[in-house]
This record gives sequence, structure tokens and C-alpha cells, in this order.
Amino acid sequence: MDRHVIDWLFRYGAPVLFFAQLFGIFGLPIPDELLLTLAGVLVRRGDLGGASVLTAAVAGCAAGITISYLLGRTVGLATLQRGLRISDKALARGQAWFRRFGCWLLAFGYFIPGVRHVTALAAGSAPIDYGTFSKFAYPGAVLWSTAFVTIGYVAGDRWQLVLGLARQNLLILSLAAIAAIGAWVWSTRQAT
Repeated sequence: MDRHVIDWLFRYGAPVLFFAQLFGIFGLPIPDELLLTLAGVLVRRGDLGGASVLTAAVAGCAAGITISYLLGRTVGLATLQRGLRISDKALARGQAWFRRFGCWLLAFGYFIPGVRHVTALAAGSAPIDYGTFSKFAYPGAVLWSTAFVTIGYVAGDRWQLVLGLARQNLLILSLAAIAAIGAWVWSTRQAT
């Protein structure tokens, strides 16, 4: 399946990225980080537009996590676990992380494969109100999508090496992203 989705990205561009992100949040075997990174490479080469790629990636990710949240809210986690074939181990891990980190997991859980697929379901079934959910989940979608598109853009033809290093160092990348956002927010507040 990976090869087909990658071929579709090369052929059809941003719309494929939107749907890949939308369905990837549900845990379908779609290589999310790989596609985002390749999209960044294609932007650098001039084959895709940067604005359309980022818009499609963020919108697909946000739509997918919103649907997951709504399903967790209406259908319930136990029913979804059976229907989506989420393993007990993945569910337990996601719930443990959610109890430990709370709503921050909605923002940074995207960077943890397996956990990102259950955080919104857990938040919906918790239940976390939509306002709180959106305050954490949507900035996380922007951060995650932008991080991997940027990795591809900066890495260029060395994208495979850089993506491998990024996957190995997701925690470090997450902390660096948090620090960068914190610095930006702090400097913005100081300027006003």
C-alpha cells in the first residue's frame, strides 16, 4: 500500500496528502511521516506548491482527529476498539499516556506512532469538551504536519537519511518544537 500512496502523491499532489492524513489518523497503514517528508521534497523541487501542501496536510490531519474525537464521544471507545481492530496493548498505552500527560498528548501525540491513533478517541470518550480538545489538537496538527514537510524541504535529496534520524529522535524533535513555539510566543508577546 505504501508504494501506491507514494505514487499517488507524485501524480495527484496535495489532495492525496489530505486524504492520507485524514485516514492515517484512524490507524490505516499509511506512511504519514514519509508522505509529509516526500511532500516537502516535492515542494523544494518545485513539483508541488508549499501552501497547498501545508493546507492539505493540516486540514486532513485536523479532519481526521476531529472525526476520531466525535466517534469517541458518540460511539465510545470500547465499540471503536473492536470495529477498528485497535489492539488492547495500543489502547492501554494510549490511555496510560493520556492519563499521564492529559490534553498535552493531543498536541504532541502525533509524534508517537500508535498513540496518535487513539488520543482523540480517548479524549472523546473521556469526555474532554470540544473547546479543550480543539485548543490542543489543532495546534498539534499544524506542528506535526509542518515539522515533517519542513524536514523534507530542508533535507532535499537526503530526505531518507534525515527521515530515519527524525524517527529515531522524535522526543528530541518534539522538545525542540515546543521550545521553538515557546520562544516565538514569548517574542510575540514582548513585541506587543
